[in-house]
Amino acid sequence: MTDRRPRWVYEAGDEPDPRFSLANERTFLAWVRTSIAIMAGAVALHSLELPGPEGPRAVVLVLLLSLAAGCAVMSWLRWARVERAMRRREPLPAFTSAPVVALALVLMAVVLAFVVVA
Repeated sequence: MTDRRPRWVYEAGDEPDPRFSLANERTFLAWVRTSIAIMAGAVALHSLELPGPEGPRAVVLVLLLSLAAGCAVMSWLRWARVERAMRRREPLPAFTSAPVVALALVLMAVVLAFVVVA
């Protein structure tokens, strides 16, 4: 029994090599930094007075903030799934977060480009 949380992660299997757990933690923190960077972009978009209609810019702002929150949640879930797989000596889960975030950012950039140019 352990006092570490989440228990559904730490009570599974055996303790992995600390290097692997620390690498998993660094990846989690990199995704958290990505989430913070997306939030900073949303704040910058809100602060700058760009030409164009306000409505579509507000939509992009909300989408960016939603993406930042989603990225933070996905990073924690990814960390937990990888840590649990390592403890149970199972194959690591598929890496699906990056393409989703990249596609969402590309789509928002295209929309924002049309808003600024229009």
